[in-house]
Amino acid sequence: MGTNLRLKPERQRELRRDNNIAWRPERYGFAYDMTDADTRTRQLLLDPEMTEVDTYDPDHNPTGDPKETANMRHDNVSLPKFKLDVGIETPLICDDPPTAKPRQTKEHKARKRGWGEVYFDSYRLLLERCEQRLNSAFWGGQLDKWWKCVVGVAPTTWQANQQPALAPLTEDDLKQAVKGCWFPVHAVGYNWLKSNWESAEYVAQRIEKIMADYRQWGFQCEKVIVVTHSMGGLVGRALVHPRIGKMQDKVLGVVHGVQPSIGAATAYKRMRCGFEDAGMLHGPIASVTAKICGNMGAEVTAVLANSPGALQLLPSEAYGNGWLRVMHKGRALRSLPQTGDPYEEIYKLQDRWYGLLRPEWINPGDDGKGGIKRTHEYLDHAKEFHRAIEQTYHDQSYAHYGADNGRPTWRNVTWEINERSMVGNVDALRIVTDTQQGALELAGTTAQRIRVHLLPADGAGDQTVPLYSADHQLRSGKFKGLFRQTGYEHQSSYKDEHALCSTLYSLVRIAQTMQWSTP
Repeated sequence: MGTNLRLKPERQRELRRDNNIAWRPERYGFAYDMTDADTRTRQLLLDPEMTEVDTYDPDHNPTGDPKETANMRHDNVSLPKFKLDVGIETPLICDDPPTAKPRQTKEHKARKRGWGEVYFDSYRLLLERCEQRLNSAFWGGQLDKWWKCVVGVAPTTWQANQQPALAPLTEDDLKQAVKGCWFPVHAVGYNWLKSNWESAEYVAQRIEKIMADYRQWGFQCEKVIVVTHSMGGLVGRALVHPRIGKMQDKVLGVVHGVQPSIGAATAYKRMRCGFEDAGMLHGPIASVTAKICGNMGAEVTAVLANSPGALQLLPSEAYGNGWLRVMHKGRALRSLPQTGDPYEEIYKLQDRWYGLLRPEWINPGDDGKGGIKRTHEYLDHAKEFHRAIEQTYHDQSYAHYGADNGRPTWRNVTWEINERSMVGNVDALRIVTDTQQGALELAGTTAQRIRVHLLPADGAGDQTVPLYSADHQLRSGKFKGLFRQTGYEHQSSYKDEHALCSTLYSLVRIAQTMQWSTP
């Protein structure tokens, strides 16, 4: 959800909107409107077939508002003055001289690199840190003093896992990685409502174009390094899959941040009970995201059940059995999946109150193509996608993610039946009332009402991705380095110094492996 989206013209007209913003959580007016949006509006606004990445295009100004230019739309990108010098002539992100025509500011150049098409408040420190530090590592042959917080520092400082063991970076390591090189930092968004399979193909096309542009400008551009966040990790893995993105030979390495490697039970929780919202004082980004995405189950389902990409965040077969439970007096009445197929046993399960989907929540916009049949087709595709990428990681992969017991995350989802209730056949119960935030009243063949509530999150993580899922990267045995960290919430991970330092460390290690076709 870290990419800004815009509506296609026909949907903008249908919704009678003054502009074509579909998803831009940093825009105050958009966020305010979304907190009061009904389920129909949410479904039609966040429709994968009627949205696209809100890219920067100052020549055509595709904002849907004749009074708003592309620069006005992307004004979230404002930058400090970078101290940059790589020793070779490059179009660095800095202001052109006043006499240049046409004159471009550093902000214009950053927007051209896609910085405004992503949730800039979440990613600006990552983008700025990589752009500045990789391109100013040495001055007059001397190590820039900033790098002293990375060079010579034990990776365990940033909570590196013991295995695989990581050695501190030396000054020579850094010099080898950056000598004679320029590291232009681009942000490439994708439509997170669409299938991650399709997004990987889209990102591959964007990267090919970027590389071709640099070669046309006279630079030797042979490889890229990919840094991902959250769901972008699934796209990144598909990007290097030989049947999907087919970029395995053009990607030098990948740094994954807070990736839900095998899905997250949190996705089930949110579709049934809404996004959790601790309030603006406790976590402003998470709170705004929760209000926009929906604090109620029906609000979330109206979007996610119609989004192939979002459904791919649900736990895959690799997540294992028994993560959805129905408990009564300490006894598990149901523990699903039982046979390793969450798609059939949970997601497509009908006529069971604990299934993922409430059919009446799926298509409030009365989309002629929408409904439970289409959602089931999306779930079949999710299964195919999960299987395709389960063992796919780039050979030069590093990862950091939340392993914080102080950030409770749904490793399992548990419905608990009131202990005073008399329960017969739990499968025969039907929903009478649903707060859409985790409290139900059920009824069977008698007049008795049975109260059920969702138990709080039960595992370590980052409040969205459970450690168990992120640790699939550790269990895979395919990573060159792993950082199991504490101290940050999921969406804000790239504001954390441990996450940023471990990312810079990983980037240098990947850059060291580069073997140029011509010296």
